[in-house]
Amino acid sequence: RRVINNNGSSFFFILMDLPGLEAAHCWTAIPICSIYVLSLLGNITIMYIIKSPSLHQPMFYFLAMLALTDLCMGLSTVHTVLGVLWGLSQEVSLDACIAQTYFVHGLSCTESGVLLAMAFDRFTAICNPLRYTSILTNTRIIHLMVSIVMRSAVSILPVIRLKFFHYCRPHNLSHSFCLHQDLLRLVCSDIRFNSFYALALVICTLLLDAVLILISYVFILQTVLAIASREERLKSLQTCVSHICAVLVFYIPIIGLTMVHRFGKHLSPLVHVLMGNIYILFPPLMNPIIYSVKTEQLRSRMKNWFSSKM
Repeated sequence: RRVINNNGSSFFFILMDLPGLEAAHCWTAIPICSIYVLSLLGNITIMYIIKSPSLHQPMFYFLAMLALTDLCMGLSTVHTVLGVLWGLSQEVSLDACIAQTYFVHGLSCTESGVLLAMAFDRFTAICNPLRYTSILTNTRIIHLMVSIVMRSAVSILPVIRLKFFHYCRPHNLSHSFCLHQDLLRLVCSDIRFNSFYALALVICTLLLDAVLILISYVFILQTVLAIASREERLKSLQTCVSHICAVLVFYIPIIGLTMVHRFGKHLSPLVHVLMGNIYILFPPLMNPIIYSVKTEQLRSRMKNWFSSKM
């Protein structure tokens, strides 16, 4: 293991493998690699199918951005997980770790923003259908997407500060990839700014998005219950099922990982590693499946595309 310099010039972190399962690393890499490949294929397929002019609608624009975000999440993290399991390297340099940390947190913030935009899309379609096309114009959609990306960019400030901290504690990470809160526990410098900034960022992005999504569904439910026809109520609710599933698939792993970090110090290191892997693998895998199964237009386009290739 490398010697830690105060200036961090030759600083290397040690990524965590699967403790207690060292003899089975090659075997455990198979399902993780399979999930990764399936998520890549699924998200690339979603983005390709949405190129069809018939799917150039606000909901599918947001879905394409969600697929791109999930694709980038896998590309920025899974290679280190597989590298550890395949015995290629458990070391990651400080600069590489900082870059990965930024992508992980920035992409999580982006995905949360996209899910909020999709909630607004469902709210507008159900609660104000006559003005749907006038509200969600192409220009407004572009502005909304740019705003989501710009909001995610503000997470770079605490991440950059990681470069200038003094790391004096054992440099073993809790996961097979880098996280901001995982790096902070190795620091002996003053981390109050990073701690407060990170907390404020979580409150102003993930927590606020979750609250706004919940509020939007309260209004949606009120509108749907006011519809006289039972068939129309079910039809309106069915258009929201895929989005609700995507929200749960995204937020449940984040909540689980946060709880493990905050209150799970007594838990086995294996639990930390597994929760981290679920956090980066589960949403990119499930989102294409959810939308392919639950969205009729997307499902029919995929059937036509696959049948034409047979």
